[in-house]
Amino acid sequence: MAVLDPPRLRRLWSSTVGKKAVMGVTGLLLLLFVTAHMLSNLKAFISPASLDHYAAWLRTVLDGALGHGGFLWIARIGLVVCVVLHATAAVQLARRARAARPVRYRHRARVQGDYAARTMRWGGVILALFVVYHLLDLTAGYLNPHGVQGDVYNNVVADFRLWYVTLFYALAVVSLGFHIRHGLWSALQSLGASAAARRAWQATATGYAVFITAGYLSVPFAVLTGLLR
Repeated sequence: MAVLDPPRLRRLWSSTVGKKAVMGVTGLLLLLFVTAHMLSNLKAFISPASLDHYAAWLRTVLDGALGHGGFLWIARIGLVVCVVLHATAAVQLARRARAARPVRYRHRARVQGDYAARTMRWGGVILALFVVYHLLDLTAGYLNPHGVQGDVYNNVVADFRLWYVTLFYALAVVSLGFHIRHGLWSALQSLGASAAARRAWQATATGYAVFITAGYLSVPFAVLTGLLR
C-alpha cells in the first residue's frame, strides 16, 4: 500500500508537520489509555473483587486467538511504541525550534510557554521513571510489599499504605495532569482557533486534566487515610 511506502514514511517523519502529526496521534492514543486506566482503578471503590475480576478479565480478551494474556502484551508493546514516538518527536521538534532561533533574546520575560515547556520536560522525566517503577511494582510484583499475582486490590493497598510510595505516585500524577493540560491546549493552538474557542478549549483542557489527576489520586489517598483497606 502507498501509505506504508517506506520512503514516504521517512519523508513524513522528517518533516515538521509529520512529527506534529505523530505527536498528535500518539498523544491521543496515550490519553485514551490513561483515561481508561484511571476509570478501571476506581473499581477499587466498588469492591476488591471488582478490581481483581477486571484485571483477570483483561488477560482473557481475545485469548482464543492470542493466548492467555496475549492482548495485554500487544497493548503494552503498542503503548511503548507510542511513548517512544511521542517523546522522540517532542525532543526533535524542540531542537528544531531552538535551531530556528539560535540567538537568545537578552531581555526576554518569562512567559507561560517557557513554564509549560519546562513542565513538559521535567514532567516527562518523572513520568518515565514512574512508569518503570510502576511496571516493576504492580505489573511484575518485584517491588510490591504484597506482590501476589492476581491479588490486585491487596497489592494496591499494600503499596499505598507507604507514604513515600503515595508521594511519588502523587508527584507523577500531578506531572501527568500538567502534561495533559499543555498537550490538549497546544493541540488547539496549532489549529489556529479563534480567541473565544481558545478560551473555551483552555478551560476544557484544564478541567480534563483535573478530572484525570483527581481520579488517579483518589485511590492512593483513600488507602492512606484508611477509607480503603
